[in-house]
Amino acid sequence: MKVLVTGGAGFVGSFAARHLVASGHDVVVLDNLCQGHRGAIDERLLVVGDIADTELLGNLFEKHQTEAVMHFAAATSVPESVVNPGYHYRNNTVNTLGLLETMIAHDVRKIVFSSTAATYGSGEANQVMPLKEDSPKNPVCPYGFSKLAVEWMIQDFCTAHGLSYAILRYFNACGASEDGAFGEDHRPEHHLIPLVIEAVTGKREVVELYGDDWDTRDGTCLRDYVHVEDLALAHQIALETCPEPGANADGRIMNVGTGTGNTVMEVVRAVEEVSGRKVPYRIVGRRAGDPASLVASADRLMALGWQPRFVTIEQVVETAWEWHNSHPDGYGDSIG
Repeated sequence: MKVLVTGGAGFVGSFAARHLVASGHDVVVLDNLCQGHRGAIDERLLVVGDIADTELLGNLFEKHQTEAVMHFAAATSVPESVVNPGYHYRNNTVNTLGLLETMIAHDVRKIVFSSTAATYGSGEANQVMPLKEDSPKNPVCPYGFSKLAVEWMIQDFCTAHGLSYAILRYFNACGASEDGAFGEDHRPEHHLIPLVIEAVTGKREVVELYGDDWDTRDGTCLRDYVHVEDLALAHQIALETCPEPGANADGRIMNVGTGTGNTVMEVVRAVEEVSGRKVPYRIVGRRAGDPASLVASADRLMALGWQPRFVTIEQVVETAWEWHNSHPDGYGDSIG
């Protein structure tokens, strides 16, 4: 299939793009390199540009005879979305509207969208784990609202224009390639596993853990950590099983997670076990809006044949540890 991957030089997008190429798909990557890295993707696949440039999008669709879009391009920082919501709504929601309109104008009617567990948010109705796709949606930050709005738009475009879709709500993306060649390089970093590794390697003085009095097995928050290679496979399956576009087009919404989850302290202990070093950490107050537990039911995706290969937090941390040790400066480029 001829696929345009937006945001395909970012963390999850680059893994998905490489996985698609290895599976025989014809891939073009569009990334503005605001958060992505040239070193994360084959330069021969990369077009540097922004999805806000609808003329560029249209030209790419025509030149490459695009059949489907895999859409990762987005602003992803939850704290940033709180202080600068306009940036997130413009990048995530408004720009996706332009993408969808350009797709329809050029008869590209299949999309796989990278959504998030942040669409569920918190509240009493979402205290029963694991979360299912029809669990209530109650985002607590502009990032979550911006992604949920895109989900609604995609479904409306399905009804109005015969667009077919797969929406993947994944939980905590993590890990690195098993050969240590590709991994996580956010600036600033905001994911737990890299932050703990930075603390244990001396790149930061201490890692802060938000609360130790949650209703979990050790008092720290519990999250569902899904390896980025398993995420890449999920996107391939979503693409290849996406309903056909047309008058009776339909779509799927699926969680991506392990269904179990680990606490923050279990992540800390796993890094200590893999590294052989003590992690310097400090317990601080809870963050507003954080749920005690956030775990996915991935039954819908598993019914299509998906199974995670990385099933323990130690397996995940081992790959991340290899990447960060062999790439102490990440991809070594400058972004932003």
